[in-house]
Amino acid sequence: MKLLVIGSGGREHALAWKLAQSERIKRVYVAPGNGGTGTESKCENLPVPGTIGSVEGQQALCTFARQQGIALTVVGPEAPLTAGIVDRFRAEGLAIIGPDKNAARLEGSKVFSKSFMEKYGVSTAQSRSFAEYTQALAYAAEHFKQTDQPLVIKADGLAGGKGVIIAQQYAEAAITLAAFMKEGSLGAAGKAVVLEAFLVGREVSVLAAVSVVPGKPGRILPFIAARDHKRRFEGDQGPNTGGMGAIAPVPDFSEAAAEHFRRFILEPSLRGMEQEGMDYRGFLFFGLMVQDTFCSLLEYNVRLGDPETQALVPLMDFDLTQLCDAILTGTLQDFSFRWKAGAVCAPVAVATGYPGSYQTGYPISLDQERFSQTGALLFIAGAEKKQNPEEDSGLYTAGGRVLGVSAWGKDPEDAWERAYRGMGAISFEGMAFRTDIGCGPPHL
Repeated sequence: MKLLVIGSGGREHALAWKLAQSERIKRVYVAPGNGGTGTESKCENLPVPGTIGSVEGQQALCTFARQQGIALTVVGPEAPLTAGIVDRFRAEGLAIIGPDKNAARLEGSKVFSKSFMEKYGVSTAQSRSFAEYTQALAYAAEHFKQTDQPLVIKADGLAGGKGVIIAQQYAEAAITLAAFMKEGSLGAAGKAVVLEAFLVGREVSVLAAVSVVPGKPGRILPFIAARDHKRRFEGDQGPNTGGMGAIAPVPDFSEAAAEHFRRFILEPSLRGMEQEGMDYRGFLFFGLMVQDTFCSLLEYNVRLGDPETQALVPLMDFDLTQLCDAILTGTLQDFSFRWKAGAVCAPVAVATGYPGSYQTGYPISLDQERFSQTGALLFIAGAEKKQNPEEDSGLYTAGGRVLGVSAWGKDPEDAWERAYRGMGAISFEGMAFRTDIGCGPPHL
């Protein structure tokens, strides 16, 4: 059968690679894909008019899926999900993995998401939501009068990773609120905000398969835990990014913490989806803050995480297409995950200047022999393929997060060593990456 993967990042490259391994799959189209997706076995890039979140783009994808007999579509990023692509596909009788537009508000609106958590007793930080600037400003002022703890400011809508600010003092909070709510620095996404208590602990990502259909008992089946490293520089310093690398599994996520997550986050989330009558047949990301054995939910993402997916797919010892079938057919309760032993380390290489301004268009050099010796996988995020016989890879940088190296090892130390030997076989002008993803030393 033929599949369609929607998206263009490292997550979509990893998904296409894993889906194509199934003996059931004849072809995987990736729309629009990137410089790496189109080179994988059984994979082909599909240009999209407009964007994958636009009406034009979504209709073109829907038409393609119908005309080409696509058996299943898997949506990678959040934008097309919150724009209603699942509703459009299902209205035409096409099988697609993802929540409908209503359920996608769990990520698309921080105000809705926090209200949902509070309504159904999900363990999360205390917060208040505001649509009025002066009220938000007054709340921030009162917060800093009463405590010296930071205040987390979250824009309501999707903001491309720029919608969360941790204000250390009132002046910073006031500047942020003015930018979001008065000046429109994030457009409509910042017109309402959530002001949230600052939590201390270690972040953990739990990705999960979800099968919830109105009127029927639902099921959420969690993957093994992963950890994203969001800060740009070594030692978790500098600005937040879309992710500088990930590991899986997470050594310090204890069984007691996992049980707390199940009882106080996963189960009430499922109960809320059922009671709200959501149609959610897809993947869900739980972003956790963990302190000892106590978990608090920072956010839902209504899709798989990036770069967590790149760390998890090499450990999947099951057919991902069969998992998708179980999600769609409501048989998730009968599906059993099988995970390979060992660990994966997946650092990300970025362009100098990221997450701020950066240059693109630089050729990427890859020593294929050295890279192959590590057993690592190369997942492209922001690079395009050009027909240039003078360059050994033909890849050129086209984004801030350029590529990721995912390496399996018998233990975290072995995975770290293989990942960074693989990274050492790659170079491009301005290439930068953290060397402390996972258990590695602070410097090579």
